[in-house]
Amino acid sequence: MAYSLSGVHLPTVPSICNSSRSSFLSNRKTSNLPILFKKNSTCTWKICAGKSSYDSDSPSITVTTSEKVLVPGSKTDASASAIEESEVVEEVDPLAMEDDVEVESTEELFSSELISVDKNVDDEEETVSVNLVSEIGELEGARASNDLDAVKSGKAFRTTKRSIPPPGTGKKIYQIDPYLETHRPHLDYRFAQYKKMREEIDKYEGGLEIFSRGYEKLGFNRSTTGVTYREWAPGAKSASLIGDFNNWNPNADVMTQNEFGVWEVFLPNNADGSSPIPHGSRVKIHMDTPTGIKDSIPAWIRFSVQAPGEIPYNGIYYDPPEEERYVFQHPRPKRPKSLRIYEAHVGMSSTEPKINTYAEFRDDVLPRIKMLGYNAVQLMAIQEHSYYASFGYHVTNFFAPSSRCGTPDDLKSLIDKAHELGLLVLMDIVHSHASNNVLDGLNMFDGTDGQYFHSGARGYHWMWDSRLFNYGSWEVLRFLLSNARWWLDEYKFDGFRFDGVTSMMYTHHGLQMAFTGNYDEYFGLATDVDAVVYLMLVNDLIHGLFPEAVTVGEDVSGMPTFGIPVQDGGVGFDYRLHMAVADKWIELLKKRDEDWQMGDIVHTLTNRRWSEKCVVYAESHDQALVGDKTIAFWLMDKDMYDFMALDRPSTPLIDRGIALHKMIRLITMGLGGEGYLNFMGNEFGHPEWIDFPRGEQHLPDGRVIPGNNNSYDKCRRRFDLGDAEYLRYHGMQQFDQAMQHLEDRYGFMTSQHQYISRKDEGDRVIVFERGDLVFVFNFHWTTSYSDYRVGCLKPGKYKVVLDSDSKLFGGFNRIDPDADYFSMEGMYDNRPNSFMLYTPCRTAVVYALVD
Repeated sequence: MAYSLSGVHLPTVPSICNSSRSSFLSNRKTSNLPILFKKNSTCTWKICAGKSSYDSDSPSITVTTSEKVLVPGSKTDASASAIEESEVVEEVDPLAMEDDVEVESTEELFSSELISVDKNVDDEEETVSVNLVSEIGELEGARASNDLDAVKSGKAFRTTKRSIPPPGTGKKIYQIDPYLETHRPHLDYRFAQYKKMREEIDKYEGGLEIFSRGYEKLGFNRSTTGVTYREWAPGAKSASLIGDFNNWNPNADVMTQNEFGVWEVFLPNNADGSSPIPHGSRVKIHMDTPTGIKDSIPAWIRFSVQAPGEIPYNGIYYDPPEEERYVFQHPRPKRPKSLRIYEAHVGMSSTEPKINTYAEFRDDVLPRIKMLGYNAVQLMAIQEHSYYASFGYHVTNFFAPSSRCGTPDDLKSLIDKAHELGLLVLMDIVHSHASNNVLDGLNMFDGTDGQYFHSGARGYHWMWDSRLFNYGSWEVLRFLLSNARWWLDEYKFDGFRFDGVTSMMYTHHGLQMAFTGNYDEYFGLATDVDAVVYLMLVNDLIHGLFPEAVTVGEDVSGMPTFGIPVQDGGVGFDYRLHMAVADKWIELLKKRDEDWQMGDIVHTLTNRRWSEKCVVYAESHDQALVGDKTIAFWLMDKDMYDFMALDRPSTPLIDRGIALHKMIRLITMGLGGEGYLNFMGNEFGHPEWIDFPRGEQHLPDGRVIPGNNNSYDKCRRRFDLGDAEYLRYHGMQQFDQAMQHLEDRYGFMTSQHQYISRKDEGDRVIVFERGDLVFVFNFHWTTSYSDYRVGCLKPGKYKVVLDSDSKLFGGFNRIDPDADYFSMEGMYDNRPNSFMLYTPCRTAVVYALVD
């Protein structure tokens, strides 16, 4: 079943709530506009796409929370979000508020409402309560909303001031790591470039807060009088807006260019006040460029769709009526201390061979993630990408969610449901490169190869076949910073996993480069300082405006300072993705058990920089792609097809595989980092790889890459296997669930206490303490040990809190779950206490001190 947007078919997706919402574009005073927007004689705003020619003594604009209090449902500018963008809003108890003070500025409020503010101010936040003490009059435009109902029912919102902190001194990194002193000239230069960029953005744009709202001026923006469309295309000789609304006539809506390369056209409302561009219209910009006539999808487009039977995509003017817009109902959850991420791809999340929708993921997969015990979901392939098999990494439309899975409002409904369940929603954001697709993407947008990207060889990634951004360009910074903010503001994402950061930070992109840990590899001529400065700026922006947001950087190089705050001299990420661990497991799985070294395992898991947090994983989507193997497949291979039913005999390969699958996951979570990640389906050992539907490809050199007849059979997740109690997959899933809940209960990943007391190469035993838990791993393939002594810090009685050998988890039930283990005084393995236990072969058991 489908509905139509001007001839473009999309899946019908039910919303949890269809209601009106208020705008995030309030009627701002002129003093709050970016300096670069100059009002001309015709009362339209002209955009200066380069650095402003304003006098250097022009005052910077201080960015603070608006003094106006936004009431849900109030009338504001039409391009809309439920919450004013300069505020963090959370539901609080209005009964707990005191000392109400009437707000003077109410031009955006209902005329019959009394707004009161509780000044619970500690220079960081003020608490705002909304109380209706007189009858609500008729809303202007007769727009009632569920938000208003929430206010009537006694709900209120806490508003936290958001500001981007000053740059700081950038010197603390030398206290954290004195070895960095050797490279102080490079690091000081890097920080000076960052400070210079901050100062110039403050001077010419009014600060990062305003600079990052480029989507309020560029692209399509609706006002009470019409629609304005602006596009930065300095290489174009002429431009016009074309689409369904003007019968694709290039002479109907001709655009004018300012001195900074920005093209603009204003379309007044129709006589009846309706929009000059109907919602769902296909739109493009028609340009005469140095390489010929070109019709491009607008760079800031917010929705893009491939029509049935067509190859190119079309930009969609997305401006649904108020009653069809999704209104967020639930506040963002607080950032958890321990981050447990469920990495997911919406399109391939169905058990059926099809493209799943946002609504189906919302209803079917999110409750599963919550049940399993994860507290965050990381969504891949959200930004629109014309080639499905790229896994979302060849982005064509950076501000548009993938239309394959539904509409923008459907995605908002998914995120809101996740928040209701207490799950953070992280987005796998791609700012490291872009699709080289000329028809649908940014490549050669204005007919030149150096608009958004470096020109020539520097702007092309030969391995990824994609274009590389010029992070030193003013307008590229505006585009990317605004893009990051867009997803946080408009869609309420809770943070990002930045893809391909290693490729960004070095001119060699990490290709054919074996990082050894020598600091010369990180701080030298191969470092792309412009890219590192961009990463510092975007982390500044995210953490300043969204203090609870999480940023994870995919860096394989181990760049020092990567996970240190920007004001201290670091790059600013909250976490580094600990990629070496997954590679180590694949390396070991190619060897016999007899060749595994306990010290090697421990070293890889603990070899991370002090004070820089890591998200660790045994395997992610990378290991699940066709051409590679999941850990389950490495361990059990073809036996998985015939011997996973409990009513059939097992095999030695299956027994080994299930045991090691559980042990590998637990020791990875236990020792590897402060956060944990799992790709969907891997928790129960999904038996097949991922192979996206694709056709045969003919390369320019004559080579042919075979396809799979565009099959979706391997582009799905068989969750039914993990749920089937008669299959051995179920026990593996149960163990993963128990592992997540154990971490939730004890918080061992973020404990300051970690001590490895034993890594015995003869016994093949690893023992370590993390928090108040003692972990015992016996990797020996045949030998079990009775009366095996293990050291511990605290004296007392210990109990089993997780046993991989439990029958519930597909084990052999060799350990008594009710046994008590009493410690003995005396040094053992450098621990002041110890206790005796039984450790069967190929098991992992966790013990906790009990009162």
